[in-house]
Amino acid sequence: MHPELVRIKNLVIEAAREELLPRFNKVSHSFKVDGSVITEADLVMQERLQAALKQAYPSYAFLGEEMTKTEQYQQFILPNTGLWCLDPLDGTSNFSLGIPCYSVSLALIVNAEIVMGVVYDPMRDECFSAQRGVGAWLNDEPIQSFHHAAPKEAGIAIVDYKRLEPELRHRLIEDAPFKSQRSFGSVALDWCWLAAGRGHVYLHGSQNLWDYAAGNLVFMEAGGYAQTFDAEPVFNNSLVPRSAIAALDKDLFKTWSNWLGVKPKNT
Repeated sequence: MHPELVRIKNLVIEAAREELLPRFNKVSHSFKVDGSVITEADLVMQERLQAALKQAYPSYAFLGEEMTKTEQYQQFILPNTGLWCLDPLDGTSNFSLGIPCYSVSLALIVNAEIVMGVVYDPMRDECFSAQRGVGAWLNDEPIQSFHHAAPKEAGIAIVDYKRLEPELRHRLIEDAPFKSQRSFGSVALDWCWLAAGRGHVYLHGSQNLWDYAAGNLVFMEAGGYAQTFDAEPVFNNSLVPRSAIAALDKDLFKTWSNWLGVKPKNT
């Protein structure tokens, strides 16, 4: 594991332990214009990591979920040697209600590629990390490729129904090609848990860059397969929300994509 990745992990872990854990289920929440939940913890966590990253890497730009859309766009197009992409609290609704399923997601984008990613789960003290072309880790142990194709009667799918088209939602309910379904409320953890073998297939209709950047890198470095509904790579170096179809096992990915009516292109 590269020393810089270790450094980034330590920054995220320390901040989450000091800013998120003490506030878990103890802060009030409000709603953004788009209806999503926000708490004091989101803002404090972003401010802390933005300051720490600026001090450690002054030449890199910074994009956080809690910026305005205008600020995000300006940071994204700003000439730079690298761009930090942060979701300071992925799973804010869970966090505000005392549901112990949330995370911090931080990715580094250089030359239109995600090169490093860290997703930290404070409740379980699990830190997923990845370096492009090198591998993925859970805490300090390499994540092994699970490549276990599951038959219909045994498969578990991680599916976010609310962002899917009604026709597809109905089809999944009436004729699902899996045994049971989960929706955890943290996109970053969705990707990491799938990478760790805690599910078989994945489906999401619309993810923001800060939601998926780090987790998708962890998943891909763990040997997984993923694409959008348009059969494109999930990451395309833009701020446009992306859909996601994924599975660790190659054959299962093809079967899952075909069932969804999408021909796999990246296997």
